[in-house]
Amino acid sequence: MSSLSAVADTGRLPADADLVEIDALRLRCVIGCREEERRDLSDVVISLRIAVDARPAGVSDALADAWNYRTVTKAVIGHVENSAYRTVEALATAIARLVVIGHAAPYVRVRVVKPGALRFADSVGLVLERTPADFTPLEVSS
Repeated sequence: MSSLSAVADTGRLPADADLVEIDALRLRCVIGCREEERRDLSDVVISLRIAVDARPAGVSDALADAWNYRTVTKAVIGHVENSAYRTVEALATAIARLVVIGHAAPYVRVRVVKPGALRFADSVGLVLERTPADFTPLEVSS
């Protein structure tokens, strides 16, 4: 069984899965519940771990056989910079949906951090993991 079919079957990432790592996208968006948080853009830092099958590109050395992380990164940037969420949870879930549904990834781990959101802390954030099975057909079409 390949690593990616194991993700589809179990919803969990096997230890031998290939991962694309996108670290510390520094973006700005409207996020927060309080009026002052929604008045101006806030900083968010986003990191992704995306399951892919890197074997075809590893053997062929052909870009056509590789998973296009540039396209996904641009889609995440566009979505986040034009978003207005109240919670980090909703933002992280939307990013996960975009990656696994919009770009056919079998698994994504999303980390969203708000620097300076808590006094005495460098940042506060959330890490979540999702597969296509985590989204109902209604959620997929939204």
